Amino acid sequence: MAVVLTASAPTTLNSLKRQRFRRLCSKNGDSIKSFRPKGRVVVLFAIDILACWEDELWVFLEQCLQGNYEDYVDRCNARCSDPLAHGLSGERLPLVPEKNVLENKPDGLFPANTTLSALMLHYARNGLFSKALGIWDELVNSSFVPDSEVVSQLIFIYGSIQDFNMVTRILHEMQLKDVKLMHNIFSLAISYFGRSGQLDCMEFVIKEMVSMGYSVDSVTGNAYILYYCAFGSLADIEAAYGRLKRSRILIEEEAIRAISFAYIKKTKFFALGRFVHDVGLGRRNVGNLLWNLLLLSYAANFKMKSLQREFVRMVEAGFSPDLNTFNIRSLAFSKMSLLWDLHLSLDHMKHEGVVPDLVTYGCVVDVYLDKKLGRNLNFALSKLNSNDSVLVLTDPLVFEAMGKGDFHLSSDAIIEYTKKKDWTYKMLISVYLKKKFRSNQIFWNY
Repeated sequence: MAVVLTASAPTTLNSLKRQRFRRLCSKNGDSIKSFRPKGRVVVLFAIDILACWEDELWVFLEQCLQGNYEDYVDRCNARCSDPLAHGLSGERLPLVPEKNVLENKPDGLFPANTTLSALMLHYARNGLFSKALGIWDELVNSSFVPDSEVVSQLIFIYGSIQDFNMVTRILHEMQLKDVKLMHNIFSLAISYFGRSGQLDCMEFVIKEMVSMGYSVDSVTGNAYILYYCAFGSLADIEAAYGRLKRSRILIEEEAIRAISFAYIKKTKFFALGRFVHDVGLGRRNVGNLLWNLLLLSYAANFKMKSLQREFVRMVEAGFSPDLNTFNIRSLAFSKMSLLWDLHLSLDHMKHEGVVPDLVTYGCVVDVYLDKKLGRNLNFALSKLNSNDSVLVLTDPLVFEAMGKGDFHLSSDAIIEYTKKKDWTYKMLISVYLKKKFRSNQIFWNY
């Protein structure tokens, strides 16, 4: 009995793909004619799919042969509209397969542009700068206009490694590509560098911005001050403010507060007063902030005569004292045990219709207990409504300079660690007096 051995060629992956494509075409033979006129467009779209998902390509071909090409493209575009989320920390990311990067596509861009932008940022974040540069050249030389946020992130990555030549090249190429995007690119790049504390890179971008003929607006200039206040030294902050002033940009309230906080933190109260005078006490668009900071600079150093003199000047200039103004003076009077001045300040506050808060009550309670005048406390509090609900409306800058009194600290602890929410000043004072009485009893027992 003869045994016939038959040998067949090994089935490879490519041969299986060819067989699958022939079966697909033979099954939809009538649709091939309608498929041919769109051949160029279909092939281009198929290349995009092949770059990402091989299995998706077979679904795409089957849909094309069935005449559902347009519907399939619409579904793909809808599926690719999820925004691409990337962090701005500049940390090196783990290398992942390219197809996983390409799956995330931001909204509002064409698929090819989105794919290249995502891949470019992926390469740049992982240190593959030659590949990222090649994709950048493709984007610049194509008809696509890169998104301003993508360009800003690329600038941030190159600036983080101190490659300022590449930053300059990107900026100049984008200027030739689309001038309208430049202002947004500069603003985003300055924001990225500032928030990460890379002040030298931020300075470089600002210099490039000016050298290319773009002016620094008020928002960018004040943000520039805020970043220096957050990450720079006091000398750097003063230099940044000097540059802002020379550029004739008006410093806004948030930047004023940031610089004032830097002076207070370093206990530079004389420099704080000089800064406030330099900004201009006549400005009314920031309310009483500048006058209150000036009074705070004197109160923190307990220069009582200067404090009273500047308060009179403030009233004469047409500014109405607010709660912060009265509390700054009350804290100074309380710490210096000036009971008569404190009572006059309370009368003035009542006359102006200003509602006191916990700080005001604390000034009265602390000074009377420190002077062993607890029996007269009810008389002192008769000018205030002790049945009101507890409020703390004083500016935090006051606490940074003057601190909090003992009654204020005790009340904060009581409110924070008790479930009762409807506290009144009278209740807090009662609890504080009991605490003081018990502490005295313990002292005398020993």
